[in-house]
Amino acid sequence: MSQQPPVRSTGSPPPRPDASMSLLNNVIDHALDDGYAEATARREAEGGPTRKPLRAQLGLAAGLVLAAAVVTVGAAEARISAPVVAKERQELIDRIEDEDESADKLEQDIERIRAEVGERQRAALEKHGGDQAELVALLSGAVPVSGPGVKLVVDDAKGSDGGGGGPRESAGFSDTGRVRDRDLQRVVNGLWESGAEAVSINGQRLTSLSAIRAAGDAVLVDNRPLVPPYTVLAVGDGQRLRTAFQDSADGQYLHALVENFGIRSSISAEGDLRLPAAPSLIVRTAEPRGAGATTPTGRATADKGKATS
Repeated sequence: MSQQPPVRSTGSPPPRPDASMSLLNNVIDHALDDGYAEATARREAEGGPTRKPLRAQLGLAAGLVLAAAVVTVGAAEARISAPVVAKERQELIDRIEDEDESADKLEQDIERIRAEVGERQRAALEKHGGDQAELVALLSGAVPVSGPGVKLVVDDAKGSDGGGGGPRESAGFSDTGRVRDRDLQRVVNGLWESGAEAVSINGQRLTSLSAIRAAGDAVLVDNRPLVPPYTVLAVGDGQRLRTAFQDSADGQYLHALVENFGIRSSISAEGDLRLPAAPSLIVRTAEPRGAGATTPTGRATADKGKATS
């Protein structure tokens, strides 16, 4: 029996050397995703690569043209309205200057009329004052006064904004370093009480009817504003008047302002002071009433010879 040759099985072909690099080859062969490739092909087919940038450029150009138009119109309106605004401003300035000039003229007229009234009042006082006309004229401020006395200067503190308390605790002012109307009131009353015969503040003659008050931060004497420093002149016996004032309650009040709030003050005896006459006078007279006379309210008075003012 013949033997068949042994059958040999043929093996598979040997593997490729780069079989283990198939993933890398796939990435290299397909570097662009299929979706991107399809989108690119579609845009190229529609002619779209240049359409969108062109539309954007046209929109940008239109925006720039619109912005330039707005700026141009605004500049043109500004040039047109500038002369109108300047004209209105000049007209307003002219009106203010005219009103100021009118106010100055009115103030001059008031001063002139006030001087005339004062002269007539003084003449009437000298005519009807009787034996005491000179004394009455002096006490009422109708005539100028000269003689010895004291000079008292009161001024605000240097940069003082002290708090409340002390003699000014009820004033209600936050800036206690400033001289107020109530301070001058006490100074003047203290000088009168100490024996002053005539008093003036910054050249403003005071009488028994003078008013010292405040309007905002300004101090008014008979409705005339004064500015610091306040120079108070008082005619009388200089040395005695100075000593009496410093020892009085009002002098101690002023001393407390100096010590506690920095208000500046100085007082000196002077040999010759000159005080002007009061700008205006208010003359009041009293007449005795007889028995059975009636008052302005209609009530009868029983006291014979009793006078009212």
